[in-house]
Amino acid sequence: MIALAVTCLIAALMFLLLPDSAYLWVKSVHVFSVIAWMAGMLYLPRLFVYHAGAEVGSVQSETFKVMERRLLKGIINPSMIGTWVAGLWLAVAGGWLTGGDVWLHVKILLVLVMSGIHGMLTGATRRFAEDRNEKSARYWRVLNEVPALLLVGIVVLVVVKPF
Repeated sequence: MIALAVTCLIAALMFLLLPDSAYLWVKSVHVFSVIAWMAGMLYLPRLFVYHAGAEVGSVQSETFKVMERRLLKGIINPSMIGTWVAGLWLAVAGGWLTGGDVWLHVKILLVLVMSGIHGMLTGATRRFAEDRNEKSARYWRVLNEVPALLLVGIVVLVVVKPF
């Protein structure tokens, strides 16, 4: 909820303060944010794979808790906010939302799904921190592939614009 409020606030400020000439700078921020977000989204479930096999209360388990929290709070959450804010600014400033660009609407749908996966991982981080994980290492190994598949779809839509 806090991330949504921060995203809306930053987006509003960007729309008010940045001129259209900032397009390439905002695009750079968007690309950087996407890369950082995806790095975290691919790494966090991998940490869960190993954490699921660690004994509750062990030094290893406690170390994973610190790593997961720092990754989520320090990289994944801020990067997701940057991705959304810069992406929405680019879509509006570039006039992409007013046209019949179906590719963009499908891309936004995939990014919404990615954001939902982000939410699931946030909840899982909380459950691991409370020693309440109920999922197997195999589950986390399979879930680890979902962000990668979504990313493939998003990149193809952006680069190829098939429709």
